[in-house]
Amino acid sequence: MTPNQIVSLGFFAAVTSVLVWFAWRGSESGKKEKAIGVNKLEKDSKQDGASSAKSKSLPSSSSEPQNSGISDEKSLHQQIEQIDKRGKVLFKNKQFMEAAETFTEALTLIDNFGGNEKSTSLRRQIITLTNNRSAMYEKAGLPDLALHDCDVILKMDLGHTKARTRRLRILETQERWNDALVEVCALQLKFVQENRDQLRLGLPITPPVPQSKLEELMAKLLPDEVKKQSLRLQQKKERTLPSKYTILQLMQSFSGYNAWMAAAAKDGQVEKISNQIEETTEQTAQAVLLMKKGRRHAYDRKFEEAKQSFEQAYELTQETGVLENMSTNDHARLLEWMGMSRHLQHDLDGALLCYEQCSDLEPTNAEILVKRAGVKMDAGNQEEALSLFDTALGLDPDAVDALLHRANLRMLQQKPDEAKVDLKRCLQLRPDHLLARLRLATILMANNEVEEAKEALKLAESLDPESSEVNSYWGEMHFAQGELPQAKERFEKAMKADPLNPSPYVNSALVLMNTPAAGGLPDVPEAIRLLEKAIEIDPSFHAAYVHLGQLRLSMATELDKARDVIALYDKGLENCRTPEELSDICSMRILTVAQVDAATMLKMETLNMQ
Repeated sequence: MTPNQIVSLGFFAAVTSVLVWFAWRGSESGKKEKAIGVNKLEKDSKQDGASSAKSKSLPSSSSEPQNSGISDEKSLHQQIEQIDKRGKVLFKNKQFMEAAETFTEALTLIDNFGGNEKSTSLRRQIITLTNNRSAMYEKAGLPDLALHDCDVILKMDLGHTKARTRRLRILETQERWNDALVEVCALQLKFVQENRDQLRLGLPITPPVPQSKLEELMAKLLPDEVKKQSLRLQQKKERTLPSKYTILQLMQSFSGYNAWMAAAAKDGQVEKISNQIEETTEQTAQAVLLMKKGRRHAYDRKFEEAKQSFEQAYELTQETGVLENMSTNDHARLLEWMGMSRHLQHDLDGALLCYEQCSDLEPTNAEILVKRAGVKMDAGNQEEALSLFDTALGLDPDAVDALLHRANLRMLQQKPDEAKVDLKRCLQLRPDHLLARLRLATILMANNEVEEAKEALKLAESLDPESSEVNSYWGEMHFAQGELPQAKERFEKAMKADPLNPSPYVNSALVLMNTPAAGGLPDVPEAIRLLEKAIEIDPSFHAAYVHLGQLRLSMATELDKARDVIALYDKGLENCRTPEELSDICSMRILTVAQVDAATMLKMETLNMQ
């Protein structure tokens, strides 16, 4: 079951359980066709800076064995076998560089024998000898030379597991985490490709790299990537507003919603307020009227226009004398609206500044403290948010806004029992609080308290039978119980009740993917359409990107389609609102890029193993 989205002061934190199908891929292709020559070995050893290479001189080109004594390939194989035995004895004696020199000697014999075209058996010999030499370089502490030999091998045999595994191991020691991840993906992709029939039959086969290795590499890569993307988003001058549905969900989660809606209705139409602005030259009056104009735009659900009016009003307050002539209440309400507007644009520092100034004017206003806590939550500062909630409840133990939103925080912290306590207290104070009823149902579902969850949903439905959210929650309840037809029906009702609610579109897609259609396969095209519709109506809806990316990647019949998934994740990154969302999309993008790079290197045309 996909849990309901949690309102974190205006933004849906999509708490989804994501199962990503990992198709893996490897790193760079081999750089040169020939084995390293003797002079090249000397040069690379010096560049590597390893003292062992400096202390042991390799044979010069003049001392290389010539072909004059070898007349046929059989004789060549016999001589190579003798040299190979010497190399293995040296290896057992831990004389790694001397062993590497013997393998170079054998490779040079092959190189000097005949023309450029080698027989199949000689090509196998080249691969084996180069792999042995690569192992000696690794043992001798010459990773760059070892990597070079791995590249030579992989140029000849893309699926050479030993060379690719060694390459992975060396890249890890060099802390080249991204290249190492690509190697993991290459090993896994090749494994899936070679064992697809057994995997389809469910036969137990040990993969070449354990899942823990991928998780280990992701733990190295993800923090820096999230930090980079977060910094990039912070540097954006302006972020787009969330969807109208998301904004309304935020506003309706506060007790003051009905009061300001009534005030906005009383102020009259926007045209009337605009005329009043034009008729006055007094800046304080203009600022107050602009604030009311923005409020009326919000009443009309024209949130972009509301934002512009609030900004104009706030700018006027920076003029000399304007604030001195403005009432404390008008100033506080303007700061509150500006805080909301900036929060919605994800200007968290600007939002916090406005809310803090509002708190200075109204230090006992618990709702402002709750909104400040919401900004802290979206910034990932959960402990600071919790402190603000506690302060609000210290001022007013019956502050339902603080109880509701603190419960949301507890849910994000995976503390359902504490969240349940807050929600039950909220409902004691406000039995008709629809959102609290739905949040409580979410916790009960997660705890597998099915009958109690159903009762909570029945009470919520009695408050608003036509609610899109209520129908969506019922759909999730049915989905969790495996009642797919009932879930589908509820999600369709939710979409009809409010076409701007993205959640039922995503959930309907999940129902389809779990419902066999004609031919025994799910209706994938319709699932994709629903997920795309969810993003269309709410470009910041994180769950839609997660599921659409997974679905498109699993169905990609060519690599260009897989690259389109990367572009989808890029779009998702532009619209992330919380650190958790950013981390989810970043991790999926990193893996997808690695898979595509691996498939390209392996000369695969698709990631689809069907």
